Amino acid sequence: MIKRTFAFIARHERSLSALSMIGGFAFDNYAFRRIDLPNTQLVFIAYLSVAAVSMLIMHVLAERVANGKEWPRWRAILPFATQFALGGLWSAFLVFYSRSAVLTASWPFLLVLAAIFLGNEIFKHYHSRLAFAAVLFFFALYSYAVVTVPLLTHSVGVLNFLLAGGVALLIFVMLMRVVAGLGPQEWRASRVQVGIGTALVYALMNIFYFAGVLPPLPVALSAGGVYHMVAKQGAIYKALAEPQSWSVRFGTPAVMHLKPGEPLYVYSAVFAPVKLNTKVQHRWQRYDPTRHSWRTVSTVTYAIAGGRDGGYRGYTLSHKITPGAWRVDVDLPNGHIIGRIRFDVVPANGHVETGNRTLG
Repeated sequence: MIKRTFAFIARHERSLSALSMIGGFAFDNYAFRRIDLPNTQLVFIAYLSVAAVSMLIMHVLAERVANGKEWPRWRAILPFATQFALGGLWSAFLVFYSRSAVLTASWPFLLVLAAIFLGNEIFKHYHSRLAFAAVLFFFALYSYAVVTVPLLTHSVGVLNFLLAGGVALLIFVMLMRVVAGLGPQEWRASRVQVGIGTALVYALMNIFYFAGVLPPLPVALSAGGVYHMVAKQGAIYKALAEPQSWSVRFGTPAVMHLKPGEPLYVYSAVFAPVKLNTKVQHRWQRYDPTRHSWRTVSTVTYAIAGGRDGGYRGYTLSHKITPGAWRVDVDLPNGHIIGRIRFDVVPANGHVETGNRTLG
């Protein structure tokens, strides 16, 4: 029975590996609810630790082989351990970064993450090479630091991003010093590749951040929508909602029928970790078909407090609504977009059907 099982696994290794990758991503998307929970942080740290230890042991063994000794039989486990740990990290990063991303703004970074997540399986045999594993580990470490430093400083912004980069570099340099001490011969053969790869990853992350491509984790838009009226009643928010097509759930703009002079309300619930207080903006923009660009009509800023599961709730309204294509960007004061709410305004001919809705 055991032999048949192993034979089946060997014959269908690629299919089973692909299924486990998809299943793992689906499980992460279900299991990882909040980035600031202790169990989530423990999983991240465990993945990073497994990847680092596997890489160190593989390096020590490679140094022994270079000095004339044979590989132990169990050494094949190590590249797979590194692959498993890094694969878990890419899966978790995809889950959290995609939740905080606006696709039209953050697609380059998400594309890189998705490519590494998929390539982790394709290039699994390269995990035995120090330069390959080290550069991927640094990218994972940097991505984790960007998420985690704001949890410790209770703030977001440029200084936190620069601090995250510094912390990631410091930890990585310390790890590479251990690598150099355990296997100087193998380290000398790989250090140039490791250095170039690390510099490229560091530069790429900074380009993504300052270009506004990197999703602004750990802040994320939990919910949002456009309504004919929003009002807070006690601890809940009530709204007058216009019936919409099912496709709105998948990103198509809502259609709002409006009479001249009537306002529209945009509601958002922005998640932020416990003790993280910041400000968010609702940037109301209308598409100008003559200039083929979006024109900002108004910007409203308000403070939010972190900690609530469903996100900090708030709304803004605008009376300057004219027919056409609209969007409201929910972003941080530094311009990094948390979410985007799109809608088309159409002149109302007669009565507009609306219904009561409870928000968050």
